[in-house]
Amino acid sequence: MPILKINHPPTDEELTLLTKEYPQYIKLSVDIDQKIVYGGGKLHYDCEQQLVLKENSKNKHIWSGGVNLTTKKIEYVAVANIKPSQDNPGLEILDPQIRQKFKKIVKSFFPNYE
Repeated sequence: MPILKINHPPTDEELTLLTKEYPQYIKLSVDIDQKIVYGGGKLHYDCEQQLVLKENSKNKHIWSGGVNLTTKKIEYVAVANIKPSQDNPGLEILDPQIRQKFKKIVKSFFPNYE
């Protein structure tokens, strides 16, 4: 289950690795403060751990979701987003500012996705 740091639009070879677990979906975790993205794997947790261990990311800045390769949609849902201390009690990123930051960072690497 490859986990890749995404710092440019993925090549076809990288997309093959990123979709190893889910052929039409790439799980992503984003540090919205440092603007760092990791993708792939079976669980968002796998990507989050890379942010924490390799990038020194703080949990309050890590938000997760993904890109649906079939619909070309950015998705904002992950168990990792349950953060009651940040007024986010559910799976979806609710805060409009956080959601917008997440979207802007993801779109910089997946420009044709909404």
